[in-house]
Amino acid sequence: MKRVLVLGGTGFIGANVCELLARAGIKATVPTRSHAQGQRLAHLPNVTVLHADIHQPDALRALLPGHDAVINLVAILHGSEQQFERTHVDLVRTLANACDATGVHRVVHVSALGAHAHAPSMYQRSKAAGEAVLRQHDNLQLTVLRPSVVFGAQDKFLNLFATLTKLTPIFPLAGARTRFAPVWVDDVAQAIVQALRLPHTVGQVVDCVGPDVFTLRELVQLCARWQHTRTWVLGLPRALGMLQAALLEFAPGPTLMSRDNVRSMDVDNIADANSAAWSLAQLDIHPSSLMSIGPRYIQP
Repeated sequence: MKRVLVLGGTGFIGANVCELLARAGIKATVPTRSHAQGQRLAHLPNVTVLHADIHQPDALRALLPGHDAVINLVAILHGSEQQFERTHVDLVRTLANACDATGVHRVVHVSALGAHAHAPSMYQRSKAAGEAVLRQHDNLQLTVLRPSVVFGAQDKFLNLFATLTKLTPIFPLAGARTRFAPVWVDDVAQAIVQALRLPHTVGQVVDCVGPDVFTLRELVQLCARWQHTRTWVLGLPRALGMLQAALLEFAPGPTLMSRDNVRSMDVDNIADANSAAWSLAQLDIHPSSLMSIGPRYIQP
């Protein structure tokens, strides 16, 4: 593996993947429409940032030749059904067709834990639909990774709660009992690179989860504790949680919580013990505990 196209390489997970690829001497090409985001990777050797709109079939098809593989990390957490479809399904279809046309068959695709055609949220269903599109192309050498919530520097999960717990001693929370298995961004990035390196990962699904399970209530309380504050978490009934999320959707600024997020918490975000999916251990990765890593990212 000498050269890889990284879609979504300027994002939270993508930047960590590009750093690992650079360390391994693997050249990475990162297309982006944002000059500012591309600057984040400018210091990395072996990383080339190009201005391109990957949603345009011709543009994506032109990027692929000369690469041995493609990593797809492009995702959104909030949006309408059309926006989820465009990002998680239409783009994946464009990518698969471009791979067919250019002969670049190795694909590592980052989906999401809980992706299922009958999942409660649009996010989860669209992620499942994207996986299905890729599997329709028999010539693709596909590995799918499904992370739980990912934490690390500049994450939009723990850092969000850390910010909010500074504002009020009483924290009304939808989905307080939902269970998560938070996974460190470095472990997810390492899993992606390992999947590229190991031929026997082709055809596999890898559940990327941390070693510990927490309720959402416990995660919020941890964020408060690491900042030396105390927060009383008030678990909201689902109807009130949906109302709270609806108000947040229309609040100015970036969306903090959406009704689709609340729907996704109707099911736990942990690995299924009966699943045939691989674990990180099968990639020779021993995931780090949130309790040991998390405090360094949540500062008082």
